[in-house]
This record gives sequence, structure tokens and C-alpha cells, in this order.
Amino acid sequence: MVGDGHVLSSNSNCSSHNSKKTKDNKNKKKKKKKRGGSKKKMTPEQTLAFKSVSEWVFLDHPSSSSSSLSFSAAASFLVDDFGVQKSLGKGGEKMVFDLHSHSKCSDGFLSPTKLVEKAHVNGVKVLALTDHDTMSGIPEALEAARRFGIKIIPGVEISTIFSPSEQSELEEPVHILAYYSSCGPKRIEQLEKFLANIRDGRFLRAKNMVSKLNKLNLPVKWEHVARIAGKGVAPGRLHVARAMLEAGYVENLKQAFARYLFDGGPAYSTGSEPPSEEAIQLICNTGGVAVLAHPWALKNPVAVIRRLKEAGLHAMEVYRSDGKLAVYSDLADVHGLLKLGGSDYHGRGGNSESELGSVNLPVVAVHDFLKLARPIWCDAIRDIFENYAEEPSDSNLARITRFGRTLILKGGSPLSCGKDLIDRCLPLWLTNEERQNADFEAIRLKLSHISINQGGIPIPVGSK
Repeated sequence: MVGDGHVLSSNSNCSSHNSKKTKDNKNKKKKKKKRGGSKKKMTPEQTLAFKSVSEWVFLDHPSSSSSSLSFSAAASFLVDDFGVQKSLGKGGEKMVFDLHSHSKCSDGFLSPTKLVEKAHVNGVKVLALTDHDTMSGIPEALEAARRFGIKIIPGVEISTIFSPSEQSELEEPVHILAYYSSCGPKRIEQLEKFLANIRDGRFLRAKNMVSKLNKLNLPVKWEHVARIAGKGVAPGRLHVARAMLEAGYVENLKQAFARYLFDGGPAYSTGSEPPSEEAIQLICNTGGVAVLAHPWALKNPVAVIRRLKEAGLHAMEVYRSDGKLAVYSDLADVHGLLKLGGSDYHGRGGNSESELGSVNLPVVAVHDFLKLARPIWCDAIRDIFENYAEEPSDSNLARITRFGRTLILKGGSPLSCGKDLIDRCLPLWLTNEERQNADFEAIRLKLSHISINQGGIPIPVGSK
């Protein structure tokens, strides 16, 4: 008796062989389908989403053929179960987003330049650099991205504490990702002060962890941790773990966390992290999109997500390199949050880390993210230019050129006035539709009276 219920006689060897071959082929197809996902043509919704996303990705590369992707061309793309676009023809490109990565400016192993180079090799088209509590690596990443044709989303992963009640033992660390426009945050000084306070607390936290390890007869030296972190970098648990590994106290980084540095572990320590709700409100006030990072690491995700949604949370990570996590996808649906994800790449190597660009975000999810984010970013860009038009100071100009000075001030023809500046910047960041509104026209008019000299310092027209 075989699986289909038919009895085969002893003289039906040929039929038996063919039946077995058919069954084996079916099993192979099932395994292949399970491994690679089912392939199908893009739906009309996916095609429209892909067109919109593609337009935004190639805004600052108008000569790119991808920027003028037609509806019919987009329809010739295949998608797998997670919506990753795969061109049917030669020379086609995947539209890969990685919205969570780290460099040496926090606890990553690669410089921002090397990180962008790695992203390029892995086919990433849009990369969010989200170092812990700092945006210091963004200018370098943007400069490198120009060479490789990659779009950078300036980001930061903010360390916070969630307190469900007055009982401190129920507190837990929560990380919030913030995504900003290419022009960066508005009210940047407010954000920088907020992040600097957290970084100061990270130094004290790391010293406390070293002290606890010493009391556990693991004489890790603070100088060793500081040297691994690098000059000006606020140390994190990973730097302490690397010092433990190099000193021979653990066999690998995973063991350092599993035995000593996990949340609540014998060498764990908190810093001066702000309340989660406060961080989300600041992100919203500075023109950012607030996203809950790796909710699967939380002790009580339901309570955290509910409270943070009330504080203004926009989205949460749901997708990982191993697919969509159904339970967190359901939580996102319940609370009306967008579903995102990223590799959380640090460059440490090994099988325990997801590769850069390995998270397959559905094109519709990316479209929904940009549909939410772009009006927020557009308002932030308008606010930054309005401040400059009202007060054309060197510091206000620096806010505009902070994340693209070389591209803006040194690219193309010299800038003669502030109107030239806005006309050069906006096409890099906004679509024609986003640029064509009364507010930007009023700003252009004001900036036409402001001259910019070769050093980038604004001078009123007529004062020369």
C-alpha cells in the first residue's frame, strides 16, 4: 500500500517506479516552494507601489533608467512571498531596503563607509544607518552612498526605559528607531542634547558593568573597553563583551551575553535612558518617524506597544531575515501600526547575525512607510528652510547642509543666492508634487534676496 491508497501488484514494476518518481518530484517541488517561496507576477497594487517607491529611491539620480520605470515594465517583475522585486530580464535590480544597521560610531564593526560599501555589494538600494544614540556617522555614510548610488535614510536607535508602573523591578529597556528626511531632523539641537544625555549615561553604565565583572572575578579593564569602543564612542554592552572575549573570559560574544550581560544579568546595568514615551514625542516633534525595534526582545510587548502607540508610535519591526513574525504582525494590526523590519546588522560575523539586506520587506509595506513618512519629512524640510529664510545665519545654513554639504555647496554651478540653494536641494529630496506648494514658493521669494558666498556664508543681496 502506498500513500495514494492504491494496491500495486508484483508485475507493475514500471507503474510503481513512475508513481515513486512522481511522488519524489512533488516532494522536491514542495521543498523548493517552502525554501524559496512561491513566485508570481506583481498584482496591480504591488505594481503601483513599486512605481511610487522607485520614483522616490531614484529622486537624486534623475538620469537613472529606474527612475522612469513604466507601469508595464514594473508589471514584468516577479515577487516572492514577501514582495521582493526580481527582474525577469538581464540587468534588472532588486529594490532592497535595509532599515536597521549599525557602524563603528556605536557598536558596529564597520565604518560608515565600509557599511555602505557592504550594502552596495549586497544589492541594498536604501539603507537606514541607525546607530545607538548618535547620528555622527550619517555625513560619512551619505558621502559614501553618493559613490555607490545608494539612498541613505538618516536614522538613530534611541535607548529608552519603559516603566509599566511605579515598581522599578518591572522596568525594561526599549529601543526606538527614528527615521528622518535626507535634510535631517528639525530642531536638531534639541535632539542632539537629548542623545548626548543618553550617551553620557552609557559611559557610566559601561563602567558599572566593568565594576560588576571585576566583583565576579573577571578583571576586565575599563581602558580595554574604551579602546575597543574608539575615541568619542559611547560604549555599549557589545564593547564590554568584546573586551571579555579578548581577555579570554568567554568563548564567544554570545556566551558573554548569555552568562553576564543579558537584561537583568549579573553584570547588567542601566544608564540614564529616558522614558520611552518621551523619546517618541521628541522624534515626532523633530520631524521623524518612530518605530519600535525588535519587539520580540521585550518581556511584555503587549503593554509596551499599547502605551507607545498612545504616545505617537508609527510602526514596529515585524519582518526579519527568517520571515514575518505572525504574532507581532497581529499586534501591529490590532494597534494600527505599520509593519517594518531590518537586519540590525553590526558586522560582527558568524551565523547568529542576519546579513545586511537579508530582510525581505514587501513592496506594499515599503510604500505604506513612505506614504506615512514623506509628508512628515516634507514638513520638516519646509520648517528648516523657513528658519533659514527668516534668519539667514551660518548656523541655519549648516542645518540645511549638515547631511550633504559636498553635494549641495560644491556640486554643479556656484550658488549665487538662497533661491539657488533651495532649487538645488529640493529636487534631491522631494518630488515635483511635494515641491510645488505655496509655502515653498514663499520661501523661494525670501531667499532670492539672500546671497551665498563661496564659503557658504549667507550675505544679504546688495550688501557687497
